Amino acid sequence: MRMKSLLIILSVLAGVAGIVLAVLAHPAFGTFRHVDKERLRQSPNYREGMFQNQEPTPQFTGQKGDKGSLKTIWRFLTATDTLRTPQEALKACKTDLQSLPAEKDWVVWFGHSSYLFTLGGKRFIVDPVLQPEYPASLMLKPFPGTDIYRPEDMPDIDVLVITHEHWDHMDYATLRDLRTRVKKVICPLGIADYLRYWKYTDSQIIETDWYEDVQIFESSHSPIRITCLPTRHFSNRLLGRGNQTLWASFMAEAGGRKVYIGGDGGYDKRFKEIRERFGAVDLAFLENGQYNDNWRYIHTTPEGLEQAITDLQARQVFTVHHDKYALAMHPWNEPDSIARSIAKKHHVHLLDAAIGEVREY
Repeated sequence: MRMKSLLIILSVLAGVAGIVLAVLAHPAFGTFRHVDKERLRQSPNYREGMFQNQEPTPQFTGQKGDKGSLKTIWRFLTATDTLRTPQEALKACKTDLQSLPAEKDWVVWFGHSSYLFTLGGKRFIVDPVLQPEYPASLMLKPFPGTDIYRPEDMPDIDVLVITHEHWDHMDYATLRDLRTRVKKVICPLGIADYLRYWKYTDSQIIETDWYEDVQIFESSHSPIRITCLPTRHFSNRLLGRGNQTLWASFMAEAGGRKVYIGGDGGYDKRFKEIRERFGAVDLAFLENGQYNDNWRYIHTTPEGLEQAITDLQARQVFTVHHDKYALAMHPWNEPDSIARSIAKKHHVHLLDAAIGEVREY
């Protein structure tokens, strides 16, 4: 009888192991088996077996009375506060993106941190998450009315920018379907291994470390210079040791204009340094949403957003990382009201747009 019970237990464990292996074999998990560690180790930002922020950065701080991250995660998963998600479909419009002229400078936002903009006559797409397929669909549930764009709606892309590997910024299905229409990909260290696994070619990929810059489309009338810059975040796409790929922000320059792609990250001195290094920035995309005191060092809080805007002094600001997913406990529309309040207080030109609307800058 004991032998029979043991065989049943072993069979169940084998079945569970088989399911786990089948899940992890999905290409979306890609590169956790394929990272080029030697390339990473050459980076001055890779120390003690992982990438490091410029200053100490606890990923999870906890709150008074908490016993740790598990309690907060449980509270997040079991909360029934309906303010976290809208009860009606959000305002959004379906723009014919392929008809928009690349010669003008404009931006179209797709919710959260996915957006398309033009600079120097080139089309940039940043962190596109447009294809709700498994396994990302298990984690990311779009608000009603926000999930109206697909990869096939995009025009041909000159520059695809990936800021880091998290599921809400780097989506396998979207990148798979955009691959043949992307000329160049700019990404931080380690992301190239995912892209190669997903059949992007070496000629498409430009992998960068913090403070490295590249110039592309040099033969055009307005060549593009892109500088990889720090942010204060982390990486981990799969359970296991984190910070094995780099996270970044970017500055894109062309024709005398500058666009800052902020990525994810808590507030630190980088915004003042960017202002000192690059001078006036025409447009800054800044994180605003999915904040919580428990992760205040790795995501931008409302106070951090206000200070970042003050430090950077960009001519125009577009806030992202909101209005599509509930990944924190705050009311879903709080980031919008906070950004408007900060803009009014500091006389900032806020590009306040609904999903799909075209805004020139």
